[in-house]
Amino acid sequence: MSIRKTLAPFALTLIIILPLFLVAACASGKSSDRVVYEIAQPATGLPSAAMPSPGVAYAMGMKAGSGLPESAPPSWTSGQPGEFNTEEYDRIVDNPFKKSMDNPVSTFSVDVDTASYANLRRFVMEMGEMPPKDAVRIEEMVNYFNYSYPEPSGGHPVAAAYAMAPAPWNPAHLLLRVALKAKTVETKNLPASNLVFLLDTSGSMSDDNKLPLLKASLKFLVEKLRPEDRVAIVAYAGSAGLVLPPTPGSKKETIIAAFDQLEAGGSTAGGAGIRLAYDVAKANFIRGGNNRVILATDGDFNIGVSSTSELERLIEDKRKENIYLTVLGFGMGNYKDSRMETLADKGNGNYAYIDNLLEGKKVLGKEIWGTLFAVAKDVKVQIEFNPAKVAEYRLIGYENRLLAREDFNDDTKDAGEMGSGHTVTAFYELVHKKPGDGAEASILVTDRLFEKALLVAEADLDEDFRFATAVVEFGMLLRDNPYKAQASYQALFERARRAKGEDLEGYRAEFVRIVEMAEILDRE
Repeated sequence: MSIRKTLAPFALTLIIILPLFLVAACASGKSSDRVVYEIAQPATGLPSAAMPSPGVAYAMGMKAGSGLPESAPPSWTSGQPGEFNTEEYDRIVDNPFKKSMDNPVSTFSVDVDTASYANLRRFVMEMGEMPPKDAVRIEEMVNYFNYSYPEPSGGHPVAAAYAMAPAPWNPAHLLLRVALKAKTVETKNLPASNLVFLLDTSGSMSDDNKLPLLKASLKFLVEKLRPEDRVAIVAYAGSAGLVLPPTPGSKKETIIAAFDQLEAGGSTAGGAGIRLAYDVAKANFIRGGNNRVILATDGDFNIGVSSTSELERLIEDKRKENIYLTVLGFGMGNYKDSRMETLADKGNGNYAYIDNLLEGKKVLGKEIWGTLFAVAKDVKVQIEFNPAKVAEYRLIGYENRLLAREDFNDDTKDAGEMGSGHTVTAFYELVHKKPGDGAEASILVTDRLFEKALLVAEADLDEDFRFATAVVEFGMLLRDNPYKAQASYQALFERARRAKGEDLEGYRAEFVRIVEMAEILDRE
């Protein structure tokens, strides 16, 4: 493995050349289609229109036998009778196997977002429904959890480690884990932060799990502020306004009072609010500091700059000025996951979904500095498989993070960032190259990683590996992944239960309960 810095500060690019003996795959799994899940619930509790628009929209909220077309996604309900709500998710086509003879190189951007996991937890544990398959992004499920990977050394901002074992759902295949760990920077050594909170106070945010939950969650962040940090608050509804001018982190009571006075009402001027928030951030820019807009919303922009493409251009322009965007999602029914994920991606930031107060504490309290302060920007991973050793491979997840081979050396191509102490995990499923097929000639490759050094006996696998594979297997079942083979709830349940480890925060134990509940729901 060779690690090199690109021209951008803190940017990191990894290249890994693997002369293994296996693998499989095919065309790109990237798709821009958007799926709109519509819930139409008049007073009777039944949808007023059940016919889906071709290819993208499905009426939802009816149980089996109600007349809903068989091709529609699993039913689910939210909101009160008489409401009409929509949730939007970008369509995901699972990465297929690729033939390493034709496509030996795999390139992708890292992803530290966690929104998908918290959102699917909401479906399973709160709503008692299986999540729509397009709400499930396996890489965000895996990266929701922390893992004990080696810290970087030698001045590198990110360390990489690798391990391989048989795939639990298909023992004939191997599973390669790529494990990245960003260096941990002590809070006292972090630069000052210039944070502008952009808060959605429109009428759609009035539910308890939206603005009230947001205000309660933000208090966890306020507790972590230092005197050198500055906080401003911009609210947007029918019009946008500055609620709190830039205020030192030492004035915690003033900041909390500003949050407390916010009330939901009116329509949503998201575009105007974003412009004002960036203007405030730029006017108070801290050179060498962490300058960031934190957008908290259900994503339902409907006035001003409302198209995703317009917002993308605005946010990309501001990113070039070193003002980044973090997105926090709240609520259900009209939740616009597809838009919020895109905005965070374009803004060089993170995307999290907060479904309860404990998640608010995790995101805005326990993990806030890792979320906000990037130690490595534009992190790309490129792996080259040896066709003599690997027949086919597939990258599990990261469908909307795939990059072209030539993007690897292009410093103008944006990629993900990793914050202080962040871990990123990616898995490749590999198909063994069978001997005697005429492809046994050796190939000269520099910086090689050999199968013998990577392959770990099942009994010797670390708990992180075993637990992460359980999360992957769960994601494949939720997505009905075409390559799930022998995947089963019971097998992954037992593996996760036995690999919880110390689990001081209880997140892994909660995962086990989610799996148990999902298995019950999937039988109905």
